[in-house]
Amino acid sequence: MRLLVVLVEPIYEGNVGSVARAMKNFGFSDLVLVRPCEIEEFGLAMASHARDLIEGARVVDSIEEAVEGANLVVGTTGVRGLSTDRHLRIPSLSPQELAERLDGTTGEVALLLGREDDGLSRVELLACDVVVTIPTSSGYPIMNLSHAAAILFYELSQVEPGEVKLAGQASLAWLYDNFRVALVESEYHQHKLDKTMLMLKRILGRAQLTDREVQTLHGVVRNLRWGAKHRGGEPPEDGEVRVTDEIKRTGRAQNPPI
Repeated sequence: MRLLVVLVEPIYEGNVGSVARAMKNFGFSDLVLVRPCEIEEFGLAMASHARDLIEGARVVDSIEEAVEGANLVVGTTGVRGLSTDRHLRIPSLSPQELAERLDGTTGEVALLLGREDDGLSRVELLACDVVVTIPTSSGYPIMNLSHAAAILFYELSQVEPGEVKLAGQASLAWLYDNFRVALVESEYHQHKLDKTMLMLKRILGRAQLTDREVQTLHGVVRNLRWGAKHRGGEPPEDGEVRVTDEIKRTGRAQNPPI
């Protein structure tokens, strides 16, 4: 697993230096800065022997540019139990739970650490595949950026690499696009479409899909789209499962062979 540490609009150069130092403590070296503050001698001094990470950091203008190519995008927040409304939760993992889920996988994980004063916005968190929260005291839950980073780095340094390659963002985006098209073609409620897509993204993000699983889900969605359009004609001969006649006969589809 390759961990990409993304600092989003950091305000204090000392924190940037401290995060770089913590990265080096736990064996991580890929740092990306999104619209950072000026990092001068104080920030480099706080980095100590990790100043090379700051000097070699990639500086970008947007989160989208920072996480391009990542297999999994992890957002961090100090607020537990986030939700957009009563229908859509934003459940979070602890750092240990995230590490356990990543055990045995391979790929690039982008870890987003937000602004010192305001963290990541709700919109930014919704765009992440997984959200992580450190279980702190309810009396004072918000941690210093570099302290929180050190805890996350420690847990993630325990991840044992494996052979299970996580699906890439492009592959997942392709799946989400096809889900949206299927919903539109099935005349799904227009006013619910965006929230339903957000919910699907949350569910599938937590599932940490592989490319093969994405391909399988894409085949399911494609077959559903075909069935909704043709309603009983012959399906295309490309390995898709014929379910239309079975639904007509029994009212439900039998489980197709794997």
